[in-house]
Amino acid sequence: MYLAPKVLIVDEFGVWPCGRDGATALFALVSARCEQGSIILTANKGFAEWGEVLGDEVVATAILDRLLHHSQILNIRGESCRLGEKRRAGLFGRAPGRSPEPVAEEAPEER
Repeated sequence: MYLAPKVLIVDEFGVWPCGRDGATALFALVSARCEQGSIILTANKGFAEWGEVLGDEVVATAILDRLLHHSQILNIRGESCRLGEKRRAGLFGRAPGRSPEPVAEEAPEER
């Protein structure tokens, strides 16, 4: 089932730890799709943290080896657009380390 699509999307990898069974299943999936179809994977963890997420540094290295072989990597930094919208709406304070967003100044009232 996961081998058939031309593009397989794995969204939000790293949100929860996978454990040994999950790591083995992901390795099998990536290995089977290697050279057969594209994988788009989004993650909130850097490559150095994958061993922790998967519970096995060796399996993490093997998965990354296959994923990175013919890959394009886009590293997007910053807060999510969902959280940014909440901040702009005033539901959260400003992001740590960021200056406040500019506020349009009103013209002084004429007397």
